Order: sequence, then C-alpha cells, then structure tokens
Amino acid sequence: MFRISSALKQAFASHTAAAGRPAKKTSKRRRVFFLLLALFHTLGALSSLDALMSSRTSQGSIAWIVSLNTFPYAAVPAYWVFGRSRFQGYVISRKETDHELFAKHQLKTAGVEPYVMASNRIRGSIEAVETLAKMPFLTGNNAQLLIDGQQTFDSIFDGIRQAEQYVLVQFYIVRDDQIGRQLQQLLIEKARSGVAVYFLFDEIGSYRLPKRYTQELADAGVFVRPFHSTKGPGNRFQLNFRNHRKIVVTDGHHGWLGGLNVGDEYLGEDPRFGQWRDTHLKLSGPAVLGLQLSFVEDWYWSSEQLPNLNWQAQPANGSDVPVLIIPSGPADRFETASLMMQHALNSATKQIWIASPYFVPDEGTVAALKLAALRGVDVRILIPERTDNLLVSLAAYAFVGPLLDAGIKIYRYQQGFLHAKSFVLDEQIIAVGTVNLDNRSFRLNFEITALLADAELNQQLQQQFLLDFSQSRQMTLDEVQSRPWYKRAASQAANLMSPVL
Repeated sequence: MFRISSALKQAFASHTAAAGRPAKKTSKRRRVFFLLLALFHTLGALSSLDALMSSRTSQGSIAWIVSLNTFPYAAVPAYWVFGRSRFQGYVISRKETDHELFAKHQLKTAGVEPYVMASNRIRGSIEAVETLAKMPFLTGNNAQLLIDGQQTFDSIFDGIRQAEQYVLVQFYIVRDDQIGRQLQQLLIEKARSGVAVYFLFDEIGSYRLPKRYTQELADAGVFVRPFHSTKGPGNRFQLNFRNHRKIVVTDGHHGWLGGLNVGDEYLGEDPRFGQWRDTHLKLSGPAVLGLQLSFVEDWYWSSEQLPNLNWQAQPANGSDVPVLIIPSGPADRFETASLMMQHALNSATKQIWIASPYFVPDEGTVAALKLAALRGVDVRILIPERTDNLLVSLAAYAFVGPLLDAGIKIYRYQQGFLHAKSFVLDEQIIAVGTVNLDNRSFRLNFEITALLADAELNQQLQQQFLLDFSQSRQMTLDEVQSRPWYKRAASQAANLMSPVL
C-alpha cells in the first residue's frame, strides 16, 4: 500500500512538473503581450499629445487622437510615418536670422531694388502675398505660357543647350524613359562641356528612378542630390513630406516652373490617360532669382553646400511683366499656399477660374470659394474626369455639392488627364505653379507658384481655360445628390483621409 501510494505521489509530482513548464512559458508570453499592449498605449498617449500640439487642423488632431488611443497598434507607426505636419530643421533663407545660408546668399544685395514694383500697379492689396513670399513683386520680366508637354520640354531643353555658366534642375518625378533619358544625356553633355549642372530630385516621387540613372549623371560631373525628406531626427520616419517643386534655371537669367514632371506620360504617351493637359511657364528677368533662391534652399538642405551662382538681376529685353515667386512648404511659419489661395479668392471682384487635378480643399478655401460666388464673382473650377488617385476623386464629391449649391461652376475635363495648376484672377492676375487645391499641397508638400500681373497673359490663359471648358462637362447639383447612398458614403469616408491625401 505504501509502495503504491508513493508511486502515485511520484507520478503526480512528475505530471505536475511537466505541466508546469508550458504553464510558465504561457505566463511569460502573456506578460510580454501585456507589456507590448501597455507600451503601444503609452506611445499612443504620447503621440496623441504630439498630435494635439502640432497638427494644424482640428479635424486632423481629433482623428489622430481618437485613433492613437483606441487602436494604437496600427495608428502609432502610421502617425510617425504620415501624421506630422511640421518639417523639422529646414532652413529658410528668407527668415531674418543669422544662420549660415542667410549670411551667404546675396539676394539682398543683388541689385533688385530698381525692379521692385510700385504697389499702385496692381489693384487691390498685394502686401499679404508679398509678406507670405518674403519677396516683392519684381518688374522687368518676360513670361511665356507653355501649354502641354512637347512645348514645355522643347523650351526647357533649348534653354539648357544655351546655358553658358550653370544649369539648375529640380523635379518631383523623374523617370528613366525616353524623355527622362533625353534630359539625362543633355545634362551630361553640358557638364562635360564645362557648364556646372545641379540635379535635385524627390526620392519619394522618383522612387522608381534606378541608381544607374543618377550614377551616370554623377560620373559625368553632374552634382546630384536627392532632397532627403527624412533627413534630421524629427523627420526620420516621415514619408509624408514631399518636394513637389519643378524648377529649371539657367545662368540666373531664365527659369521654368509649372505642373510638368519628367516622364513620357507628360507627353501624352500613357495609354491609360492619353492626352496630358498641363501648363508650364518660362520666365526671364529679375524674378528668376526667386526661383533660383528656392532651389538653393532645397539644395542646401540636401547637401549643406552652396553652389556659386549669379545673383545679379538682369531685366528682360522689351518686356516689363511684374512677377512674384512664392515658395511654400511645411517649414513655413504660416500656411503659405492655403493663405495665398484664400487671399486670391477674397480679392476677386469679377472672376476667378481655377484648374487643379486634385481637389480636396480645406475649410478656409471652401468658405472663400462660397463667399466669392455669393458676392457675384464668376467662380469656376476645372478638375479631371479621370484621375490617377481614386481616394482623391471620391473625396472631391464631399465638397462639390455645397459649392454647386452656392453657384460655383465645376467642370470635369474629358480629353485625357488634366494636370494643370493655375488660376485666372479678374482681368490682370494669373498664377502658374505646382500647388493643388488639397491639404497635401497646402500643408505637406514643398511647392512653388508664380503670380503674374499682366493683362495680356491674363487673356492668353483665359482663352486656354475657355478651350478647356469647351472640352469638359459641367457638373450639376442633381448629379451629386442622386448618387447611390454607398457612393456618397464612400466619398465621406475618403474625405476623412483628406489630411494625408
């Protein structure tokens, strides 16, 4: 009996020990699991505090705070990749501080004073936009509107061929295709001839650009840099900030900016979209120094080096167009692009026609659009019928109904893809640049815009708008209101993502 009892005890003890080992492992896994849960919720709480203090819109703050505290496991990494609204550490040379870049660049002493425009040349207040740009309108310029890809690339390539001292090239997207290789070979040719060539690209927009492409440029003596939007401890994980600027400058006298990147699709060779409708601009004269300064700021951020450039203003022959160059971005003190658009809308007395491929405006812009229409201004918005971003297309329907109800005319371009970013203001002002009517351009991207005060250019761009309107269909309020409920719900859901679209 004793032996049986002892055997049973030994067997029980052995079983308990065997069962205890996985129980301890399970307990350890549970502790690790709960520690991870606690860590994510702590990070969520800390991140929500950052979102509260740094987000620029109340909607954005609320959305991030709710998601960071209710489901931090996905929201925390998403926030540190997409959620922040300030670009940390970027040096803006137009700030009146004693940092190295401001001390070195020579724009303040470049002799532009004779070309500063008298304020009475433009009707209405211009002080606000000049303050935003931290530069004045400059006279003595020649400007040429460039419509669509072939005309634009012909002009840019011809300008590069004529360059004698240096060429500055900056694009958001550069592709290794036919037009991209033409640009590459032209820059290589200029570099080998002794012209200094600087090539700056956005590594997010140009993520498909092979290393071989930039290496061949560098091997030929071209100075090549990615923008480095993740440079700096505050931006380490950020993929949300993009340098969306498109700038070419030759010798400090001629410059180009507008909507076109470098790729065959911009020549209308994309089988999905066909014709690519875009607007670019060529400038000659003192205003080119504003383009050059914007490039130098971006180059300095990416390389911490300053190229040796010409900063002496040179007027264009036989032309006197006032031009203001307005760079904007997430490092600005104010929301430059958004305020520029609202100022234009609030200044309009007769008409404002706007072209934008991406239409997800913020509350201030929506209010300014409505007010302009309600006081009798002819407000028209031109957007594409077909788009390369489904979420943006869906989100746009959340805005068009109330705008149509206020009397705003909205046209959807039918002949391919509309990618122009421009507007006509009354009978004197036009704007051409890279800014879309969306939160990304207003707050997250580095952008650039040229404002021009010239009646003849205004008429030229008006004629182009009229041609585009004739190739578009006008939206109706009934069209929006009669959409199926599930499409309306999808539009509202997409609109929730507008802060990062």
